[in-house]
Amino acid sequence: MVLHGEMVIELADEDTGTVETIREENMVTNAVNHLLGLNPMGVFYKVSGEYDDMLLWNDVLLPICPNMIGGILLYGTALTEDADNIYPSSANLPVAYASNDVNATADTARGSLNLTESKALEDGYKFVWEFTPSQGNGTIAAVALTSALGGKAVFGNGVDSSSGYLKVRETRLETQSDDELALLYSAVEVDFENNVMYSLRFVDSSVIVSKLRFPVFSLGLNDRLDDTVCTVLEQDTLHCSTFSFTTGYTPYGDFLDGHDGYWYGFSNSANSSGDAVMKWIKINKGDLTFTEGTWTLANAHLQAIGSFKIDTYVNRAVRGVVRNGYLYLMGYEKTGVYKINLGNVTDITLIPLGFESAYRTLSGASTSQTYMVMVNDFIIGYDFLIKADDAVVQLAGASRFPYIGMPIFQYKEFLTGFGGNYGTDCHTTWLLMPYLASINNLSQAIVKNVDKTMKITYTLTEQEEGSGV
Repeated sequence: MVLHGEMVIELADEDTGTVETIREENMVTNAVNHLLGLNPMGVFYKVSGEYDDMLLWNDVLLPICPNMIGGILLYGTALTEDADNIYPSSANLPVAYASNDVNATADTARGSLNLTESKALEDGYKFVWEFTPSQGNGTIAAVALTSALGGKAVFGNGVDSSSGYLKVRETRLETQSDDELALLYSAVEVDFENNVMYSLRFVDSSVIVSKLRFPVFSLGLNDRLDDTVCTVLEQDTLHCSTFSFTTGYTPYGDFLDGHDGYWYGFSNSANSSGDAVMKWIKINKGDLTFTEGTWTLANAHLQAIGSFKIDTYVNRAVRGVVRNGYLYLMGYEKTGVYKINLGNVTDITLIPLGFESAYRTLSGASTSQTYMVMVNDFIIGYDFLIKADDAVVQLAGASRFPYIGMPIFQYKEFLTGFGGNYGTDCHTTWLLMPYLASINNLSQAIVKNVDKTMKITYTLTEQEEGSGV
């Protein structure tokens, strides 16, 4: 079946009664096909015991309308019309949105579904969304259908920062040794297409680089989905002369993917004043050659980059993110995030948040602690987003990824990672719900302001293949 969408936008002037009407048709992306046709890591199967936490599809994702498709996103600039464009750049976040319910929050960017006029049709679904004069104001150049959860708060706002992340499965890891769990917790990269994961640990003055089998789309004759991720395919030892984690009860240091053909290691202690000292290592992914050294970062007051240790439990803390050649790390005072050029450390700036962050973990109250992650091209903190252009968006604080103790690994709409809490270890996967299910660029941008109400009628129907529609 082929989906066909028709949209009518009515802007009504409250003072004059004049109604401006815009009619457009949309293109459909691959977002829904991914959810219905992909099953990476077997996330839609129950693979462990009684403690598996599994997604219930009915009334969450099904029926497709009004769940998997049940929200709307309105953008200030045009969207690239490509079936694989399911997440536009964070530089173009929606100016308005709505879900499959009535907005009972204080969020003025969000409209409401008209529950009377919206209904299932014989061959599709009719959505009617309404925005009051105070809601959804701004320039609108493009419209997209999204999931019901994605339309509640997109990637987060001042009242809701967790609706856009839907947990699919939480699988308990109950057979692994501490050494095997350490390999999982210290992962820095997943190659989903080739079924491998890379893990980096610092042990006895050396970096241990491990290549692990990670069943994503291919299963061997003896594979299981709850424990075979510990299978080591290759392992190399890189002997360091300068780089090291700090010593003491908590060894501070962490490894991150540079997304540029290199892995990076960093180590520093938190410093409230003076110049920050940080040890670093840069490892070529291809041949494992590396360079290392020590930076003195002028006038930088940093939080510690992260930590890793095995005592009673396996523990990892992740506090930094690498994006486009820069390391991002929270300042000591929690009022700004430092942006450090990995190729020229004299290029260091403090991005002010505009408030003091609560600086809590995204993983909740657990022994695994992740403070910042990168999803798509934006950085997520507990109560803020940093967009691709380094603009900061303040959010309601929320722990979106319980137990997670590492960077989030992303494959299309799927987010996954490992973590634990005092001996309860898990592999958890989420769906990133503010995807573009359709793309509808307006012939001419319109402006919604406080003098106007807006009504959007979006009719989505099924057409037979080859119908010419």
